[in-house]
Amino acid sequence: MMYLRARTRRASMARPAAIALVAAAAAALAGCASASPASPATPPGTSQAAAPSFPVTLTAPNGRVTVKARPERIVSLAATATEDLYAVGAGAQVVAVDQDSDYPHGVPVTKLSGLTPNLEAIARYRPDLVISYQNSGGLVSGLGKLGVPVLIEPPAASLNDAYTEIDQIGQATGHSAQAGRTVAAMKARIAAEVRQAGSSHQGLTYYWELTANPYYSVASSTFIGQIVGLFGLKDIADAANKASDGGYPELSAEYVVTAQPRIIFLADNQAADGGQTPAVVAARPGWSAIPAVQDHEVVGLNDDIASRWGPRLPQLVEQIARAVEQASG
Repeated sequence: MMYLRARTRRASMARPAAIALVAAAAAALAGCASASPASPATPPGTSQAAAPSFPVTLTAPNGRVTVKARPERIVSLAATATEDLYAVGAGAQVVAVDQDSDYPHGVPVTKLSGLTPNLEAIARYRPDLVISYQNSGGLVSGLGKLGVPVLIEPPAASLNDAYTEIDQIGQATGHSAQAGRTVAAMKARIAAEVRQAGSSHQGLTYYWELTANPYYSVASSTFIGQIVGLFGLKDIADAANKASDGGYPELSAEYVVTAQPRIIFLADNQAADGGQTPAVVAARPGWSAIPAVQDHEVVGLNDDIASRWGPRLPQLVEQIARAVEQASG
């Protein structure tokens, strides 16, 4: 799983339930290329002519996956994959998405689950391609017996991983060209934000809150830690991180107060994730002495964007950049 989520139902970032979705590998971040600004996700019903010829064989985490013909009935069992599909122009080919896919507006949401997939329920949609973030419940082998290819695109451990997944989804669906444009636009927007805010802010410390009570955070080796690291910030969770934590240590309230972070990022501020707003943080015993609280540098993030690794990543980088600019100004 990618970043340890407050909600177990979001297989994107959950630690208390399972750190399965948050890849803790410290892979090198992708270089940023120049391109035009990122375009919004393609709305449902919009399609793009197939670019590559089929069959297409991809090397995915679950091995070599062959898509024999341009898929016209795609089932997505991952919120990030759903965003990727619409971003590359494959929205018109999507017939069903899992219960946690809520973006873009109008996607065909069902009760399907990527965490506990029901093969019979998935098969009812007569898919010719299924995309998920993990191979659970015999997903790959079970659908393979029905002749349905399954593409596993796990939580990204680096920006390069995120870009590769978008490229692969573009190839698998017949939208390689738009996938390339999507990736190029993401790189350009992220590079622009880093240039504007600066990448040498070693004096700025931060605390990234995934959940409260208990307080779970991210180490700099994680996907999120690497993204914040683009700006050179120092992660207060690193000193508490142990190998057994997988990059997601549990911190005490006293630890956070003593560390005196200059910026606090809340990935648990939406009601479904705990409702930990800047006002709630300021009211915690002892937290009013933290510089981030005193300087109004407690940033409530869009929890969904902060828990996925798809085409909206530049928006997360932008939020971080604005907080860095304000804290260093």
